[in-house]
Amino acid sequence: MWVMPPTCCEEMLIIVEVGEDKCGQDLESCTWKNDLLQLFQPFGVITKLVMLRAKNQALIQMQDIPSAVSALQFYANVQPSIRGRNVYVQFSSHQELTTMDQNTQGRGDEPNRILLVTIHHMLYPITVDVLHQVFSPHGFVEKIVTFQKSAGFQALIQYQSRQSAVVARTALQGRNIYDGCCQLDIQYSNLDELQVNYNNERSRDFTNPNLPTEQKGRSSQPGYGDAGGMYALQATGRAVPFPQMANAAAIAAAFGGGLPPGISGTNDRCTVLVSNLNPDRIDEDKLFNLFSLYGNIVRIKLLRNKPDHALIQMGDGLQAELAVNFLKGAMLFEKPMEVNFSKHPNITQGADTHEYINSNLNRFNRNAQKNYRYCCSPTKMIHLSTLPQDLTEEEIVSHLEEHGTIVNSKLFEMNGKKQALVLFETEEQATEALVCKHATSVSGSIIRISFSQLQAI
Repeated sequence: MWVMPPTCCEEMLIIVEVGEDKCGQDLESCTWKNDLLQLFQPFGVITKLVMLRAKNQALIQMQDIPSAVSALQFYANVQPSIRGRNVYVQFSSHQELTTMDQNTQGRGDEPNRILLVTIHHMLYPITVDVLHQVFSPHGFVEKIVTFQKSAGFQALIQYQSRQSAVVARTALQGRNIYDGCCQLDIQYSNLDELQVNYNNERSRDFTNPNLPTEQKGRSSQPGYGDAGGMYALQATGRAVPFPQMANAAAIAAAFGGGLPPGISGTNDRCTVLVSNLNPDRIDEDKLFNLFSLYGNIVRIKLLRNKPDHALIQMGDGLQAELAVNFLKGAMLFEKPMEVNFSKHPNITQGADTHEYINSNLNRFNRNAQKNYRYCCSPTKMIHLSTLPQDLTEEEIVSHLEEHGTIVNSKLFEMNGKKQALVLFETEEQATEALVCKHATSVSGSIIRISFSQLQAI
């Protein structure tokens, strides 16, 4: 049963109860604390942790409500366990822990050789190799684990010595990896040792180069919130993915096992009903341009008897849930859209449907993990890619300015390819520019447009 969290506080307490009797002695150990931290760490910063030995329970205080909600939503569908014992999670009636002598995920200013790094305003992909290049000048980096959560991209960096971690944090805190973006927010982790099972672009043990790159069907880094977090280990010991997630690995790697707030990950309804559209300005291609940000589009049908309604069939239930979550209430052509799940499981192909299943403009056929990572509600900032090499900033502005007031713009290159950021005055103007100009031709190139989560250029 889902219990709505209280909204009167900025922090949230979670009760964790460990199954089976006679485990109080274990609960007192540092190993148990580390195991609990690893279960909840992917969802947000843990500000306090109290072990209740007599009750076989623990109280965990998250930094904010969305982090706690994400954790409970995920573990409502995936049974967590520690060393073979099931762990049960629920909200606490208490709003805040007052004790200050308990270990937390982030130690603040108490030095530790493991750093917890959060990347803000992440415009470019960050890999283990990029992080190693940034952090290795300050000491020998033993291990790196990366994961994605609702608050953003995070990494755990383990140095050989605590002094190296102190030097790195002092030198790098608040710095940008790239000019104007990918800002480092660094705190000391409470973990004593990182467990790395695979050497790949998401995790690396630099002391053991012989680790495999992946084990088929299993987590890249279980416990830190990577791909295996999307699997529930059943009594058979078999990993069973959520039924609609044929692309579970990409989804899990993008979201780090902790899906965005409001996303259950268990929806199996693929068709959404969109209403309150502006029938004078909307068409199937414009809807495709917007909804394809959240998943592949199979087909779209405008309802002729209700011209402000449309049915959109997404690739799977999770993609439909992302669209409903992020687009409900979004303004488009001066009207707030209503986006809900349809009672129809699919759209019957016919003369009045537009087919997109084979469209090469579907974004999730390639780079699915990256596209899931960038899912968000409409923003004032749009990102343009696949631009002609000789395109000027003035030409970009001219191409888009009919849709609203452009506050700022920036043309730049990444890996030798022209890209741009354009900041509009409102989210509605940016949304209109996206739906009207995505996949249009500029100087012979078909441009791609998506929302950017950057706040400023």
